[in-house]
Amino acid sequence: MAKLKLGPIADDKPVKVTLELPASLHRDLVAYAEVLAQESGQPATDPNRLIAPMLERFMATDRAFKKSRRIMTDER
Repeated sequence: MAKLKLGPIADDKPVKVTLELPASLHRDLVAYAEVLAQESGQPATDPNRLIAPMLERFMATDRAFKKSRRIMTDER
């Protein structure tokens, strides 16, 4: 089985955000939650709970964002 980029979902105090997703993206989130459940051996996570960790992972691995953020921090 393939190793997913997303690991276990941390239980953290959330901030409420409302957004609309294309139906195809929601279907992919549901499928991802199912694969994650199979890989971890735990019950399926609500697909909506995957969005924040995926965004965190994306930003953490975006080199241009990290560089820009470092420059912005140095300017303050």
